[in-house]
Amino acid sequence: MTAPGVRLIVGLVSCVVLSGYSAVGAAPEPGKLDGTAWVLSELPGRVLVPKSSLTLRFEGGRISGTDGCNRYTSPYSADGGKLHIEPNAAATLMACAPDLTDQAAVFRAALGKATGYRIESGKLTLLSPDGSVAAVFAAQNESLAGTSWRVTGLNNGRQGVVSVLSGSSLTMEFAADGKVTGSAGCNRFHAAYTHEGAKMSISAIAATRRMCVKPEGIMEQEQQLLNALKTVSTTRAEGDNLELRTADGALAVELVRNRKS
Repeated sequence: MTAPGVRLIVGLVSCVVLSGYSAVGAAPEPGKLDGTAWVLSELPGRVLVPKSSLTLRFEGGRISGTDGCNRYTSPYSADGGKLHIEPNAAATLMACAPDLTDQAAVFRAALGKATGYRIESGKLTLLSPDGSVAAVFAAQNESLAGTSWRVTGLNNGRQGVVSVLSGSSLTMEFAADGKVTGSAGCNRFHAAYTHEGAKMSISAIAATRRMCVKPEGIMEQEQQLLNALKTVSTTRAEGDNLELRTADGALAVELVRNRKS
């Protein structure tokens, strides 16, 4: 017969051993996907096309982004490291160079076969049913400090977004000290900005007073840009593209990153 004291010690040892085993064997809780944005960094078995930007955003039960050629969107669900993306995503139908079109098809196929994910050290890894890596993403850099951009479209103040006039160049450079400077096409401008998360404001806008006549309409375009900047309330970065939007969600200015930044 075992003494009561011995039984107690054995029981405590068993409890400690089992507790330790449970702690070691527990899987880490996967990170939250909703509200995150990513840029493709690795597509196993392929070398990414130079200067292409493929993105993935999770928001409100949908994914969206660009496959390097077209924009896409689809419903998704995620739970406990498991992921399901609805097949047959809606997408635009632009024609692109063959290498971009081929890369886009492989990327979209990787999204479609993903059944799991993990987030570690600022990276998102999508997993195939057999546990192999389907795609790897880096977290989207949302910071504007120290970046330089070229304007590609702006709100004309008449409920329309128009492209920049051919022969003109509109730019914005964001400094770390809360100052933004750039070219409005004819004149240089400077302003103060605040940026926290997705929220942004631009104030105290001032510009030089040159007059330009070419290309035709450049002075009107310049005023449209300066007016649009006053309405900015939020930002949305996606790869090398940046959208500045108004409080009601309308697009105010769209930009593309200068690669040197």
